[in-house]
Amino acid sequence: MFIVKIDSECDVSAADLEALDEVTEATTIGHAGDQTVHNLTIDLDDSIAQLFNRGSSVAAKLEPTVVTPDGWYERKVYKDRDAFLESRTRCEDYGISLDLISMTSTSSTSDDALPFGLTERQYEALTLALSRGYYESPRQTSTEELAEELGISQPSLSRLLRRGERQLLSSALRSQGHLNTVSN
Repeated sequence: MFIVKIDSECDVSAADLEALDEVTEATTIGHAGDQTVHNLTIDLDDSIAQLFNRGSSVAAKLEPTVVTPDGWYERKVYKDRDAFLESRTRCEDYGISLDLISMTSTSSTSDDALPFGLTERQYEALTLALSRGYYESPRQTSTEELAEELGISQPSLSRLLRRGERQLLSSALRSQGHLNTVSN
């Protein structure tokens, strides 16, 4: 199942999407800005379906897939360059072309340092939550499921995510110069 956004410049309906060989069902969810959002149920060949299996992904998808007249794209976060290269190789192995539009990197003092001052456990929980669709709308997983996967209680996971989210936001906003503190 995929959530896709189609630019309004494209005259594509749910019926047009269902006419595609791989699409078994297309439901229009609504509109987001100048894009129409559809929920697609896809029937992929087993060899290609492996690329989209959540358990085997080396990346976390940040936003729904966007479909344009020139093709489709996704924004993903990879742990490092090797994880990206692995993903690219897997796509090529299955005959899927991949064009890298941009790549950014977080700077760290060492290869083992985690980004944005996160603890290892915060990073692990946030990465898992992102990769399992916890931050999607609607959510693709629950805190209970994530907690079970990490072997901790649901309240512990919730606290871990909140602390990690706060650390990410504080670090990101501080580095951009947007964080104003109130002085007493």
